[in-house]
Amino acid sequence: MTLRIYGDSISGNCLKVKWTAERLHLPFDWIETSVLKAETRTAEFMSLNPAGQVPMVILEDGRPLAQSNAIMLHLAEGSVLIPADAYERARMFEWLFWEQYSHEPYVAVVRFQVAYLGKARDSLETKLIERGEAALARLETQLKQTPFLVGERLTLADIALVAYTRVAHEGGFDLSQYPAVKAWVGRMETALGII
Repeated sequence: MTLRIYGDSISGNCLKVKWTAERLHLPFDWIETSVLKAETRTAEFMSLNPAGQVPMVILEDGRPLAQSNAIMLHLAEGSVLIPADAYERARMFEWLFWEQYSHEPYVAVVRFQVAYLGKARDSLETKLIERGEAALARLETQLKQTPFLVGERLTLADIALVAYTRVAHEGGFDLSQYPAVKAWVGRMETALGII
């Protein structure tokens, strides 16, 4: 059986799984699964993933796996996308955890509400905007020091964080205020072949 990735192409969480598989040259079937059309809430999909979320994969042996960072880690096990050095690997995990707690809930949520739900940015909770800006500023601080988040080479941390950062402008975030981030996005898009 070929790896099957259920994902929505508007979702950075889904795209980062796709980009990881592509970067590793893993063959897969992409099953477009629209969140906006509630395709994750059908009985068929819920039987595969009771959480009703994408991304979700069915591994080659038929076992399901959900949650974007868990999927990425599983796919990249033993690859150059996960540092061999214990400290660098821990730093990668640090960024992955931070992405889901301090970046995605703000940058991605603002983008979704503005670009896909049609809400005016100034109607959103101020805290969402402020924390989104703080997340971009945190990336800027790191990327002024190193070309990638864990130093000199691309890891899963970069793939995870570029997914929503590269489309932050769709939520009204101005990446020109973060030149190191903007340059990194360009490097990542080239490296991942997504431009």
